[in-house]
Amino acid sequence: MKKWTLTLVSMILIVVLAGCSLEPPGWAKPKSAGGKEQKKIGLSISTLNNPFFVSLKDGVVAEAQKQGIQVVVVDAQNDSAKQTNDVDDLIQQGVDALLINPADSAAISTAVQSANSVGIPVITLDRSADKGEVAALVASDNAKGGRMAAEYIVKQLGEGAKVIELEGVPGASATRERGKGFHEIADQKLDVVAKQSADFDRSKGLNVMENLLQGNPGVQAVFAHNDEMALGAIEAIQSSGKDIPVIGFDGNDDAIKSIQDGKLTATVAQQPELIGQLALQAALDVLSGKQVEKSIPAELKLVTKENVNQ
Repeated sequence: MKKWTLTLVSMILIVVLAGCSLEPPGWAKPKSAGGKEQKKIGLSISTLNNPFFVSLKDGVVAEAQKQGIQVVVVDAQNDSAKQTNDVDDLIQQGVDALLINPADSAAISTAVQSANSVGIPVITLDRSADKGEVAALVASDNAKGGRMAAEYIVKQLGEGAKVIELEGVPGASATRERGKGFHEIADQKLDVVAKQSADFDRSKGLNVMENLLQGNPGVQAVFAHNDEMALGAIEAIQSSGKDIPVIGFDGNDDAIKSIQDGKLTATVAQQPELIGQLALQAALDVLSGKQVEKSIPAELKLVTKENVNQ
């Protein structure tokens, strides 16, 4: 009898502790000056070591300040395990909604499902989550951007041009979508002689490009899935003494300056601050009970030397 009682007590404690691990403590809710609970939004960024995502974060923070919303920002440093832990911490801090820019679309699924289990709405930015309930994805049309890059190369160099493709982080939805859109055109009208991941990173873009140039001396153009890799590729190309057009993706400040300086040929420009603003507003709409679109687009623009100052 005594043993049975101890077993029952142990089971009750496990259930209670499990429940406590998911629910944020009461003190985690901030109060406004009037004593009411202030909305608190958690923002998990894949990496703040990339100007594009810094601008995205700035867009969220600026919009939150306008609307009197508290934002807690965490940097995953491109580490999927850290991002999952960061999101769990944000849940414990009692956020009302989560804005997540996934480092990896598959790996973030567990964190999204954890938020779902306690009723915290999730908005994803720039990249999607493979599983879990996401109220809205706020992003550019990455596939369209990939097509824009391929079409530009065909227009400039003609059909059959030999192209190297620098891919983003494997598993990121932006990598899949930009690559998919690019190949919808490239597989028909270009010759992609090599493609390799450089993880959306400038230094890796430099190193990968150095290696690919050695094996593909006849390459005529480069498409990089983001501007950081494109800028790294330009360094490698300049060191080799070659003159090869490079097309990036994002439209960050360094890329725009590089186009103005006659180095980067073009970039498919996103509007990261607008993505941040739209995501914050989507979260507030969901919290107020409004219906939001599952996919909220931000417009793209192909920036070249001819239109860079427009």
